[in-house]
Amino acid sequence: MTDEAESATHFLLCSNCFVDEGLRIDSWKHGVEQEGECPNCKSHYGKKLTKEDILGIAHCFFVSGTTIRLDYGAAPRVQCNEHQYGKSGISPSPWLKNDVGLIEDAAKIGFFYYGPRLWMLGEVEPLKALQDPATRPQIIDRVLKEYPERTLAKEELFYRVRVNPQRPAEPDEYDSPPLHVAGKGRLDSAGFPIMYGSQDIDICIHECRATAEDDMYVATLRPVKDLRLLDLTAVLEEQVTEFESLDLAIHMLFLAKSHSYEISRDIAMAARGAGFDGVIYPSYFSLLRTGGRPFETAYGFSLRRFHPQAEQYGKAYTIPNFALFGRPIEEGSVTVKCMNRMILTQIGYLGHFGPVAY
Repeated sequence: MTDEAESATHFLLCSNCFVDEGLRIDSWKHGVEQEGECPNCKSHYGKKLTKEDILGIAHCFFVSGTTIRLDYGAAPRVQCNEHQYGKSGISPSPWLKNDVGLIEDAAKIGFFYYGPRLWMLGEVEPLKALQDPATRPQIIDRVLKEYPERTLAKEELFYRVRVNPQRPAEPDEYDSPPLHVAGKGRLDSAGFPIMYGSQDIDICIHECRATAEDDMYVATLRPVKDLRLLDLTAVLEEQVTEFESLDLAIHMLFLAKSHSYEISRDIAMAARGAGFDGVIYPSYFSLLRTGGRPFETAYGFSLRRFHPQAEQYGKAYTIPNFALFGRPIEEGSVTVKCMNRMILTQIGYLGHFGPVAY
């Protein structure tokens, strides 16, 4: 048996080895049901863990679990690798100290405070230029030139969800909001209404912030003609560092909260001025929908840019939304194929834990 094969089947710990409840629950999810006692704690009831399982738990709990999101960008406070084995410098909670030692000795790794490259914290030149109204138009010009056009083809279906509409059986309820209420979303602004939709119904529900108390309705829509859309979900091929990347700037922009709306609204208005019928943009809830982690790196380099299959990697963690300018149903460029009531019957949460102190 090779070392790699032996490592995949050789159990070192089990979920019952850990004192911290969150770590125990996470390790139960990672572990394997296997008869016999644990080589460490002698329990017969915990799920068994190989070295690979323990490395996965370490990354989820201590790296992803300490990730801090800023206005733009995100980075973990703690990292781990084999070079720090025996030299850990973190200060976990008292009940977690023995668990940390178990993980370090089993996986031969050490934990340390991470000093991220500053691009991870939003120090990306095009992004900084977008935040300055004086330099924003120059970057938006680049966006219009460097991002590709996509056609939303005639007869291609997409969805729009409404919460508590007054007249759910009327097609115009699923059009863009009236002019006098435009300006509350990510891309619409005063006097500039936008119809939001997606080909992912779950994302539509998330975007509406629907609750169990709401009455929800979904319209199935289709274009009457081919629509020209600016595709902001594309992964740009660039010969620059992360600090100079327009691709990362736009990626960070659409993962940011409402403080970023002024910028995205200006991009939308510029796209309309350039003759587009709308834009395709990444949903803010993309990572929740796909299970991705923000701004993943390998040795400080963005996987979005340096992954061997960067485009496929980026697309795998991005859910595209449609933003169609004006009032497409009223204007006759989009028609309602059908309308349905939507009843939520079950909601589930997937996640993992992280430390409180480190």
